[in-house]
Amino acid sequence: MSLPVEVIVLAGWSGDEAALQAGRARQTDPAWRADYRATRPKVERKIAHLMRHRHGGRRARVRGLLKTAADFSLLAAAVNLARLGILGIARTATGWTTTTA
Repeated sequence: MSLPVEVIVLAGWSGDEAALQAGRARQTDPAWRADYRATRPKVERKIAHLMRHRHGGRRARVRGLLKTAADFSLLAAAVNLARLGILGIARTATGWTTTTA
């Protein structure tokens, strides 16, 4: 006598299991890990800066996913532009240049 087989269907599973497994395999590479460890702290620090300071990162000023994403992109662009000014990078007729003090 055989037992009944139950089939479990995962909700929201899109069939990208092969891509997920390939990504996990890449993450075991020491070069990938070194690059990830070098990059992630910088990204996390900048996101924390946007959230912590008075840039409005914690609260949405608009309603809707599209408008909120556009608002945050504008915030990120403004912060990046301010950072370029602090670093002394400016656009000229011939391209980007750094100003010397």
